[in-house]
Amino acid sequence: MTYCLGIKVRSGLVAIADTRITSGTETTMAKKISVHEGGRNSLFLMTSGLRSIRDKAVTYFEELFEEESFKYTKMYQAVNVFGEQLRRVALEDKRYLAESGLVFNLYAIVGGQLENDKEHKLYMLYPEGNWIEIGQGSPFAIIGNSGYGKPILNRALTYESSLRFAFKTGFLSFDSTRVSANDVGYPIDIAMYHRDSFTMQQYRLQEEDTAQIGQMWASKLKNSIDEIPESWMDAFLPSK
Repeated sequence: MTYCLGIKVRSGLVAIADTRITSGTETTMAKKISVHEGGRNSLFLMTSGLRSIRDKAVTYFEELFEEESFKYTKMYQAVNVFGEQLRRVALEDKRYLAESGLVFNLYAIVGGQLENDKEHKLYMLYPEGNWIEIGQGSPFAIIGNSGYGKPILNRALTYESSLRFAFKTGFLSFDSTRVSANDVGYPIDIAMYHRDSFTMQQYRLQEEDTAQIGQMWASKLKNSIDEIPESWMDAFLPSK
């Protein structure tokens, strides 16, 4: 499985992707986020699904992005281009995958800002190549193992959150997923985009880099539960 999270707040974008690949009893590591920059064009792309589909679609997209003929100046145009490459891979491989019992499956999160965008953008793409734009009402998208990490984001994150708060909340969302799912794990890759900078910052964190934060978060959660009043339970669960 995978955990990829994209967050859009007023001041920028945060992308967090785990690197664990599970195939049967084997566990390996692979990067699930790629950054593409050129001139005043800067974007990241994260994927969840069959690795062979991902590698082929991203390779096709990289070739187009690097060509001098790449004249797209808005994010939705670049997202359409990646969707077209996904459909291209489907035409080439979908039938053969089906014959092997495999489902054509690739979800993607794409975020960034191109030359003529008034602001940074965030999109989620489906295996068919269609997409939705992530807006202010629910300023994040998760692909892969999404169930465990959503509650803290739903409760704490807003479009007006700072970039630092967005990353901190996003990391705790990943940590909640990691401790609940064996197929999500370290190291994690991070991309950060500051509004109108047209430059993507990239980082990688190992488990030892954040172990103390994870322990602190677990301790604070337990203490918070202990502090919640219990009188409302008296009718059906009397105290001893």
